[in-house]
Amino acid sequence: MQLIVFAILLIILFIIELLEPVQVWVIQPFTAAVAQASAVVLQTFDGTVQAQGIVLSNMTTGASVSIQPGCNGVEAMIVVLAAIAATPAGWKQKFIGLALGVLAIQILNVVRIISLFYLLQWNPVWFEWAHLYLWQALIMLDGLIVYLLWVRMLPAVKEPLSTPTVSP
Repeated sequence: MQLIVFAILLIILFIIELLEPVQVWVIQPFTAAVAQASAVVLQTFDGTVQAQGIVLSNMTTGASVSIQPGCNGVEAMIVVLAAIAATPAGWKQKFIGLALGVLAIQILNVVRIISLFYLLQWNPVWFEWAHLYLWQALIMLDGLIVYLLWVRMLPAVKEPLSTPTVSP
């Protein structure tokens, strides 16, 4: 039953994510915030980097990356949200799992964006490989690990006491 709930939630959440108003009012601003967070981290090491909307740019070299849908961690967050929602647990535990999942995915996603930003400047072929294969898998693996750790921290489910059977 949990697998069915998970699948239904995934379908519903992915459909909602694709709706034009959600893209305009939620996904694009969220992606711009991810770009800004990446720029803030980058600026601690490299003052020539800035974010403008969803684009990270090196003002000296002109190199830039655009954070597109699918590169903002939203899909991984949807998978974790659906998995946590489908798992029997209290609302407090689910909220904690969601918060940890979003945090872990977005921290790793910022690391991903920063690495890809510099990898593109160093070697575009390696950038493509890392972008399409390595980091996609790592972000989803991050979500899976967070989910599994969250499940391990859930309180054990107590078995109901069985009524002893009395034979005549």
